Amino acid sequence: MRTRPAARSARLLLATAVVAALAATATACGSGNDDAAGSAPASSTAPASPLAPSSSAAAPSSAPSAGAPSAAAPSAGSSSTGGSGNDVASSGGKTPSCRTADLTMQAKNTSPDSRTGDVTVLMTNRGSGTCSAAGFAGADLKDSDGTSVSVARGREVPKITDLRPGQTASFSISYSVDTSGDHLYNPVAILTTPPNETHSVSLKWPAGAPPLAGPYGSSTIQVHPVAIEG
Repeated sequence: MRTRPAARSARLLLATAVVAALAATATACGSGNDDAAGSAPASSTAPASPLAPSSSAAAPSSAPSAGAPSAAAPSAGSSSTGGSGNDVASSGGKTPSCRTADLTMQAKNTSPDSRTGDVTVLMTNRGSGTCSAAGFAGADLKDSDGTSVSVARGREVPKITDLRPGQTASFSISYSVDTSGDHLYNPVAILTTPPNETHSVSLKWPAGAPPLAGPYGSSTIQVHPVAIEG
C-alpha cells in the first residue's frame, strides 16, 4: 500500500509542471504582443506632407472679357471758329477775335491815280491783349439816298492776322472809277464789321476819293482780306 502516496506525488508534480508551462507560455505571448504593439509604426499620426497646388487652377487672365466695354479713342476731329463767313482758320483757337469795341477804325483814300479807286480801312487794336483780325471784314456802301449794298469779296486767301495792343491792320476796297462825269453813285459811308464780329461801325467815305463807277454790288467793287500794316 506504499505505492499510492508515490503515485499521488507523481501526479502532483505533473500538474505543477503543466501549470508552470502554461504560465510561461502565457507570459511569452503577452510579451510578444507588447513588443509587437510597441514596434508598430505610428503612420496614422505622422504629419501629412503639403499638397502641391493643383495644375488645373486657372491663372488670372490679363485680357479683357469679350463683353467688357473698351475705352473709346478720342475723336480726331478738330474745331474751327466761324462767323461773318470768313474763309480762314483761326490761329488754333488761341487768340480771341478782335471785338469792334476794342478797335479804332478809320477810312482813307489810297487810290494810286485818278483812274484806279482804292479806299483803305485801318483798324488799330486799343485793347489790353492780342486779338485776331484774320479774314474778310464786312463792308456795305451807304449811298447819299440812304440805300446800302454789301461789297463783294475778292478771291484772295485770308491769312492769320494777330494784332498786339497798339498794332494796326487794314483792308481795302477797290473799285472802278467813273470817268463819264455822271456821278450816279455817291457813297457817303462805309458800314464796317470786323471779321468774326456782328457789330458795325459807320465810317465816312474819304474825301478826295475818285468817283465810283458802280453799280453797287457789281464785281468791279471788291473788299479784300485784312492784313497787318507795314
